[in-house]
Amino acid sequence: MDAPHEGGWLLTSLVYLGAAVLAVPLARFAGLGSIIGYLGAGIAIGPWGLKLVTDPQTMLHFAEFGVVLMLFLVGLELEPKRLWALRRPIFGWGAVQTIGSAALMGGAAVALGVDWRLALVASLGLALSSTAIGLGVLAERNLMGTTSGQSVLSVALFQDIAAIPILALVPLLAADGAHGGGGGWLGALKAVGVIATIVLGGRLLIRPALRWIARSDTPEIFTAASLLLVVATAALMQAVGLSMALGAFLAGVLLAESEYRRELETDLEPFKGLLLGLFFIAVGMSIDFGAVWANPGWVIGLVLAFLLVKAVVLWAMTRTMPIPLAERPVFVILLAQGGEFGFVVFQAAAQGRVISPETSSLLVAVVALSMLLTPLLLVAADRWWAAHLSAHRAAGDGPTPISEAQDAPIIIAGFGRYGQIVGRLLYANGLKATVLEHSADQVESLRKFGWRVFYGDATRLDLLRVAGAGSAKVLVVAVDDVEQSLAVVDLALQHFPQLTLVVRARNAQHWYELDKRGVAHIERETFDSALMSARTVLETVGFEPHQARTLAMKFRRHSIRQLHELAPHYGDQARLIAMAKAGRQQMEDMFAQERTRQGDQPGGQGWHADDDTRES
Repeated sequence: MDAPHEGGWLLTSLVYLGAAVLAVPLARFAGLGSIIGYLGAGIAIGPWGLKLVTDPQTMLHFAEFGVVLMLFLVGLELEPKRLWALRRPIFGWGAVQTIGSAALMGGAAVALGVDWRLALVASLGLALSSTAIGLGVLAERNLMGTTSGQSVLSVALFQDIAAIPILALVPLLAADGAHGGGGGWLGALKAVGVIATIVLGGRLLIRPALRWIARSDTPEIFTAASLLLVVATAALMQAVGLSMALGAFLAGVLLAESEYRRELETDLEPFKGLLLGLFFIAVGMSIDFGAVWANPGWVIGLVLAFLLVKAVVLWAMTRTMPIPLAERPVFVILLAQGGEFGFVVFQAAAQGRVISPETSSLLVAVVALSMLLTPLLLVAADRWWAAHLSAHRAAGDGPTPISEAQDAPIIIAGFGRYGQIVGRLLYANGLKATVLEHSADQVESLRKFGWRVFYGDATRLDLLRVAGAGSAKVLVVAVDDVEQSLAVVDLALQHFPQLTLVVRARNAQHWYELDKRGVAHIERETFDSALMSARTVLETVGFEPHQARTLAMKFRRHSIRQLHELAPHYGDQARLIAMAKAGRQQMEDMFAQERTRQGDQPGGQGWHADDDTRES
């Protein structure tokens, strides 16, 4: 079955979707993860399997848009300030990994007598890693916010940038490269112009355009506009020979601070997941097993050699990077594999006659096999590294993953600045709690102060079971991330209905989502501390302490009542704004009446802080 023709698209869709629906659940049940399921499905239906699809390259080019969407969504999570803060890891550690790996592999190849042009192209192509698999695994394991996750993202971004000069270098290595024109400077100017257009457009045009589209109150058109934004950005970057994924990432960063960030994420997430799945299927289909059977020794040797070289470089990097011991295997394995840009580099080198088509097929097979091995290596590392960490724990080193069933009546998920206050009060009153924290850095830091904190992700059902959620009475959800918080709540409501949930809300929108799920005990993290600050201000400017307290409590009751009144209309922005304005006016009128009753004086006849000693 070649590329979809008229009438053939239905059968093609049936083959791809059927293979994914069968293979992915089987892989997940086997503990291998969804990515290995997609890759296996591609092998099964491809030219070297059932031959249901014989032209994987067409689908590979189409499915690459999944990688583009993924980078756009990653960009939405990185505000420009955060991206600027990552500039050193991106250009520092990213350069160390890419240049260091390429230099070692290229040097070894030349020493073994390989032509220097082939050695250079092969080493540069193999030095690149799969952004799709790397970020996909991080998302699947909920590791994007960890130190290792941010480090993988930084190196992956540098590789996307480095792919541009690598692809520009390939034609110069061709035998007739000396006769190439002087279009390099023109291409560079075009690239700078397109990037400037994206930056200025994101700042000046895209937000007003999205605002105008949102006012049409047509959700499907906003979804179409979201897709159009990503497609247009990718097309601009491709037109000047730049990375489509890098352009989409840049557009996402520029919209990270916009009011439509969450809406964009919600609209594009389903497309990203589906297209990424197709991409992995296409990678599985593209493995040239003919090249593997013709040179099995070479292929196995190359795969093992380049994985080993990159792993050595990456492990040496982890010794000086602030990556916790528990997260180092994930960082090394995700970046040791080959990547989708390697396919592009080797194909471009074959077209430019820098390397032969047979060598290109061999190198593409090596990259694809490394991508296929990565999920398997992660599974093996999980099991081996757990035993390794156990030995370190016995010596008092490293974070403590939760492995034995706990029986405490209280579970605290998240032990940052919020969870620690809850935990300290509970411990001070003799109450036992099982504490789960997802950041290995935080776990190691807390252990120095004597806290017994378990390293683990509370969004995993199996981990919650081991933590004792089946018998516990209370689950305190104190994690920072809103999506993770909601995921923990959903798991608890579905599988542990006996738990009383006490949940930290980051903001009003988070509060509404929790209220919609029926959570009874919700506390906004900054609300009461802000009220205490307001009381202090009132007392400082002359209000009596009891009067400041009364006013603050009235404000608190009014604010909570208003949240409950607005909750049924969450999602109707116009109604929410109108009711919020009416509520604010009502509160102002209430306090105006209070001031009139007090004689318009800040102080009045009242109780003083130093009058506590008076008997009632």
